[in-house]
Amino acid sequence: MENYTEVINPQIKRISSWKPFLRQTLVSTGVWTLLFVYGLCLGAPTVFIPQIRKEQNSTEAISDGMASWLTSAMTFSSIPWVFVLCVLTRYIGRRIPIIMTSIDALIGFIIFYCSTSVNQILVSQIIQGCFSASHIIIFVLIITEYTSPRYRGIFLTLKVATLYWGIWASNAIGTYLHWKTIAIFGIIFSLYTLLTVFLWPESPYWLASRGRFEECATSHRWLKGCDEESEKELEDLINKQKEYLKSDRDTLGIKEKIKNVYLTMSSKEFYKPCLISMLTGTLGCFSGKLVNTVYAIDIIKKITHSEKTAYTGMLILDGITVLSMYFGCVLSKIVRRRPLLIISSSIGTVFLFGISLYLFLIKYSVISENKYVSLSLLTIFAIAISSGPLVMCTSVYAELIPVRSRNLSVCVIAIAAQLTISGLLKIAPYLFKGFGIHGTFLFFGLSSTVCIVLVYFYLPETKDKTLQEIADSIRGIYPINKEEATKLMTTVNKDRIVPAAFKIED
Repeated sequence: MENYTEVINPQIKRISSWKPFLRQTLVSTGVWTLLFVYGLCLGAPTVFIPQIRKEQNSTEAISDGMASWLTSAMTFSSIPWVFVLCVLTRYIGRRIPIIMTSIDALIGFIIFYCSTSVNQILVSQIIQGCFSASHIIIFVLIITEYTSPRYRGIFLTLKVATLYWGIWASNAIGTYLHWKTIAIFGIIFSLYTLLTVFLWPESPYWLASRGRFEECATSHRWLKGCDEESEKELEDLINKQKEYLKSDRDTLGIKEKIKNVYLTMSSKEFYKPCLISMLTGTLGCFSGKLVNTVYAIDIIKKITHSEKTAYTGMLILDGITVLSMYFGCVLSKIVRRRPLLIISSSIGTVFLFGISLYLFLIKYSVISENKYVSLSLLTIFAIAISSGPLVMCTSVYAELIPVRSRNLSVCVIAIAAQLTISGLLKIAPYLFKGFGIHGTFLFFGLSSTVCIVLVYFYLPETKDKTLQEIADSIRGIYPINKEEATKLMTTVNKDRIVPAAFKIED
């Protein structure tokens, strides 16, 4: 373990400026751009499958089984990459893995553009497994570590909104142009991130975890400035990492390391945020919005029995989804995370049940189908889910990741998330076929209800807290000032009670 040089200088000129915000925005735009590209990937099957079937004048050109693989192959192939990226982000930092991600996306889109058969398109989707895994590992780490607590929430919510911008753009391109045009946009935006990454510093959190505290301070001040709040965050980060590195865990033998992994995973500091993150991610998936977006044409076509209405409705719903997500971004800045997630999810779930009942009554000829009513119900559902669960789930997950075991926790959460997403996309056509559209909406409504109840009981509030403060609150450590500490200890001595753990601040 290297000798540490004092890097917290109390005499440093602590001033605020716009430069840190602009630098954080520069880094975030690189992530947002790749999220837009990922949205292009997710939205592409929605339009290229119908186009290819129409070109060959046969639904057998792409069977239902192949269609489900074209939709889910990218997320299935990402699972091995979750382990690879977690190892890379631990040992070589954040910049090199995101460069790899950009190159992987670039190669995938080149193959997609040059494809002349369905099997070649499938290969391009499989190749982008690294790119798919990165959106839930590298992108989240970068935004949480490179941005200040005051901006982190809105940057994270904009991250998800940009993903759906990509889906909307992909669907719009495929509606009016040939599906290969999607690849051209993917290539251009992948190149943008690849070039801008070279302007970024390395993550201050990663540098601190490797004991490189001078570089950590330089990177942190370049990104977040030298105001009092940023200096306090830097000081807390370095002190915590110094304390952690004193154990010399990198010099332990294999048995000791395995024991440490077990002790880490069995600690409340690890499993509690991981389980809550998985829960919020599951809520986002089982809200039904992702499946409804990817299979939008098929769903609307079956409801309205009109191909033209299906394409128009898809683009309208995509546009409303994106606008609602930006509305959710604004709400996340002024409203606490927990109530926003619970209330918006509950409204969305009510409309899931409403749509299910409406379609059930149509199926048994109790009422007649009206395409305007159908699209209106889907629109209100999209607004509720998009302004809440879709923008909040990733934000909450990113903020809950433990500071000391970020790579391990991200690996566990990412595997669970990718399995859930790929599994849902794969089985969705069979849900529609087996239970009908009304039964599928009922399934998502019931699943969401269970998730909302669990979120109500277990989700903590994370708004405007540093990553270290969130980790401390999960461990039961709460910051108080010296006056409050004196009052607390007087009460403890008088009533002989055992208090929770507290961190006394000046």
